[in-house]
Amino acid sequence: MHLHKTSSRLDKIGVTASTICAIHCAVVPVFITSLPLLGMGFLATPWIEWGMILFALMIGVYSIGGSYVKVHRSLLPLILLIAGFGVIVLGHLFLNTGTERYVVPLGGLLIAIAHVVNQRYVGACSHES
Repeated sequence: MHLHKTSSRLDKIGVTASTICAIHCAVVPVFITSLPLLGMGFLATPWIEWGMILFALMIGVYSIGGSYVKVHRSLLPLILLIAGFGVIVLGHLFLNTGTERYVVPLGGLLIAIAHVVNQRYVGACSHES
């Protein structure tokens, strides 16, 4: 039961972090010229980008990986998590800014969906036992 509560909290944090990441990736390129005027130029730095990615990755691996091992053994949340991070990393490393701003948010949304699916699987398993 303790794992269910911890996983549920982490999945909620993961959904929030991934959604914020997706919004950040979609909005920052649009407002990049006005960010310094608003005192928020730091949001467009690579350190913030990769920090958000690393934060979401740590939460995802701990929450979804732990739930996979200890609870549901379903690969779908892991596949969605890996696909989401793959899209984000490939988008950041290999796409130009114009294309990146459309592709990278999709990766964030995939990660958020992975957490939602994981949460449902954990809930279904805890009700069965």
